[in-house]
Amino acid sequence: MSAKENAAVGQLFELLEARYALRVLWALRDGHPQTFRLLQDSIGSITPNTLNTRIKELRAAGLMGHGSDGYTVTPMGTDLLKRLNDMQAFAGKWAVSQVKAAGMVKKK
Repeated sequence: MSAKENAAVGQLFELLEARYALRVLWALRDGHPQTFRLLQDSIGSITPNTLNTRIKELRAAGLMGHGSDGYTVTPMGTDLLKRLNDMQAFAGKWAVSQVKAAGMVKKK
């Protein structure tokens, strides 16, 4: 990977590592627009200030937008979510392995 590609990956990780950034995008993955309140409810314990900040950052990055019906992911955001979709299957396998590992620790 070139230095330029590494820098781009680093910038994307920095954006997505911000608290709740991935959750905001994930809440919009079904493609249906959501109002601010609905998006906040979909995410859970996010404060309005934090949600507002994440929305501004994700909009500036071109990953989500706002229309008359509410917030949605852009085509670029949809592309990112498709690439992250494998995380669902991985998360399930990982959770099972954690339960097994915790069971082994308790037996010792």
